[in-house]
Amino acid sequence: MGLAYLFARAADTIADTNLISREQRLGYLNQFRAQFTAGSVARQDVQAIQTALVPHQADSAERVLLQRLEDCLALYDGFDSADQDRIRWLMGVLPDGMAMDLAYFRGESAQELTAFQTLAELDQYTYYVAGCVGEFWTRMVCAHCPSMAQWDVTQMSAIGVRFGKGLQLTNIVKDIARDLHHGRCYVPESLLREVGLMPADLLEPDSLPKFRPVLMRLIKMAMEHLDQGWMYTMAIPRLEIRQRLACMWPILLAGETLKRVAAAPDLLDPAVNVKVPRSVVYRVMALTTCTGACGYVGTAYWGRLRKQVV
Repeated sequence: MGLAYLFARAADTIADTNLISREQRLGYLNQFRAQFTAGSVARQDVQAIQTALVPHQADSAERVLLQRLEDCLALYDGFDSADQDRIRWLMGVLPDGMAMDLAYFRGESAQELTAFQTLAELDQYTYYVAGCVGEFWTRMVCAHCPSMAQWDVTQMSAIGVRFGKGLQLTNIVKDIARDLHHGRCYVPESLLREVGLMPADLLEPDSLPKFRPVLMRLIKMAMEHLDQGWMYTMAIPRLEIRQRLACMWPILLAGETLKRVAAAPDLLDPAVNVKVPRSVVYRVMALTTCTGACGYVGTAYWGRLRKQVV
């Protein structure tokens, strides 16, 4: 799980290095993805990625990660074939979302704003960048946790996809203003037209009242996905406390975030950062941990949150 996360972070770092052109980033992203489909690591490709990208990393952790890519790939080569297959599948899907970002959103500023056209495009994007992670997580825990070996992997993977999509939609509505000012409108233009808006209108904070019906529709979609995530969490055996907490925390904190997004009077102002206070984060963690990830307590909290959001 940890190594798959590092690979995902590395791919994200490649896609986000905006000091080189989009075409170059897309090429290096494809070179990196190819490491998981080739029979062995193409050392020259990895070195090319490092030579091009390491000097541009302001974040020391991302710089070290790129420098240690060969070590990460060597660890991957030592895994059994089943785990390699699961990671290979993930790295065949997850970069599609990053490539979609690079190919679709060509600008870097509000003056070059581009929007998704349809809900289908938004749904596909949320699958690529987060839904597939829920599917991967399910496959891994079913393979390695004896108490979850009896899960129907296909059925639970589909629910895991909904879980991931809900978390990603939460991020999209929370960060909408910042994304708009970086040239990316993940809100489909088809939804905006229904309320008489165009993507550029969202750059004006005063558009929020007119935009609110669309916003609430997206929040409702996120909550419905997260409802499936809660069902997923409650299907985890009670003694798998760490697994339960690993699912409870992001769902409950996403709900707390959506509550604040729905009520924010200045959501379209890029200077405003809608976030859950640290005190609430600690409260969620304390409540769920001290009760041993109790389903009754967690479900009561989630149910109360739902009523406050939609």
